[in-house]
Amino acid sequence: MDQTEQFLKALTEAHGVPGYETEVRAVLRDYMAPLGELSRDKLGSLICRRAGDGPRVMLAGHMDEIGLIVTHIDDNGFLKFLQLGGWWDQTILSQRVIVKTHRGDVVGVVGAKPPHLISAEERSKMVEKKDMYIDIGSTSKEETEAAGVRVGDPVVPDSRFAVMANGKTYLSKAFDNRVGCAVVIDVLRHFAAAGGNPNDLYGVQTVMEEVGLRGATTSGRAVDPDVAIIIESDIAGDVPGIRKEQSSTRLGGGPALSVFDARMIPNTKLRDLVIDTAAALDIPLQLSNMPGGATDGGAIHMNKIGVPTVVVGVPSRHIHSHGSIIHRDDYDNTVKLVAALVAKLDAVTVAGLTE
Repeated sequence: MDQTEQFLKALTEAHGVPGYETEVRAVLRDYMAPLGELSRDKLGSLICRRAGDGPRVMLAGHMDEIGLIVTHIDDNGFLKFLQLGGWWDQTILSQRVIVKTHRGDVVGVVGAKPPHLISAEERSKMVEKKDMYIDIGSTSKEETEAAGVRVGDPVVPDSRFAVMANGKTYLSKAFDNRVGCAVVIDVLRHFAAAGGNPNDLYGVQTVMEEVGLRGATTSGRAVDPDVAIIIESDIAGDVPGIRKEQSSTRLGGGPALSVFDARMIPNTKLRDLVIDTAAALDIPLQLSNMPGGATDGGAIHMNKIGVPTVVVGVPSRHIHSHGSIIHRDDYDNTVKLVAALVAKLDAVTVAGLTE
């Protein structure tokens, strides 16, 4: 594996569901510490400032991943759970998980009643989360509790990073949104190597995005940006069952610029600056929309009297599951595009975004 692959592996394999981001935050802190002045808000979002003259530019990726939380231990030691983030029923069943206990990690699998014991009518229906359980191999409640499991323990997907057959696509959990976290860090590295930036640059890794953009709200107040770029994983629609009018974004087609989501319409001048910058650098750019979801931009663009904001994403297949897929060319081009965009955000340009 090269340096970027090792970097993505470290970030995606770290654990950190909403509200329980301690492990991944420690990994991110180690990468960010050499790049600027580190601080955090009181929810746990990390803020790395590269001081400079000019407007406050905020780059935001969210560190949390989808997961589960233990809500009940039954008499036979099985765990009932609720989701943290949008995890569809059909992608949970039969998957391996890790329960994060005060005594260490405990492996389990999500189970349900076997098909041999259900009616023909039941077989034709999707199993719902309420009918599932996590099995850690116990035979009693006491055995499960002796393993350290308690109500309130977070549960994460058990999944590893892998380089796929063509050498340019990567499979892992948590690309939503560790890929955004990685882009933020690589852009900070770019300006550290360049020796400066034409603005006051803040690289932020937010918490609890998947449960309501909570870290974006608090870190946005802490930074009080003049302009913001949200780095996300975008939905790649190049899979069976998705029509092009639903999503034309494809793996390997370049970074994706969101033109609309359920909670934010981008600043039009900043949107056009992204398009023009990509064209000038001959970077392929895809335009996407997400009427059924939102990003940290939904909170940050509403900070105080408003913040010009755009969302740039790395296309990802199968997000919100145990394994999503990204393309290396898309990642590299996103870093290149965002760094070039930040370099243009001086005082005159930023002032012009809201004139």
